[in-house]
Amino acid sequence: MRSFAKGFTLLELMIVVAIIALLAAIAVPIYLQYVNRTQVVRAHAELSAYKTPMEEYLSRGQFVVSNLELGFVQSTITLPAPNIANFNPDGSGALEVTLGGGVSSDISGARVVLTRTATGDWSCLLDGSAASAWKPYYIPAGCL
Repeated sequence: MRSFAKGFTLLELMIVVAIIALLAAIAVPIYLQYVNRTQVVRAHAELSAYKTPMEEYLSRGQFVVSNLELGFVQSTITLPAPNIANFNPDGSGALEVTLGGGVSSDISGARVVLTRTATGDWSCLLDGSAASAWKPYYIPAGCL
């Protein structure tokens, strides 16, 4: 009666481990870039929510608006700011936050700025110059 060995050899197990390590080496950086982009998009979306209340204040002729009046709630991904809204008497100005706190160190320090012209047109600008590893990939659609 012959007995055949059952199981895997050490070489087969080492090959499987090498394949898993290779897949992880490729997947982890891609996942981290995805997380960074998601955090930037989240900051943009949170800031965009304050455009409507700011428009209401501007329509009433109030150009100096505090965070409390605006209803600003500090996010876990932005740094505390004394005032996110800075507007001129002609209605032009900006809403601005700086990424920090719970964000990745790669994008910490980047600024999300929503600017408004005197005619009421809004635009988005992302300044990643203060971030350590900023990539254009992180910019949400509709921003510069």
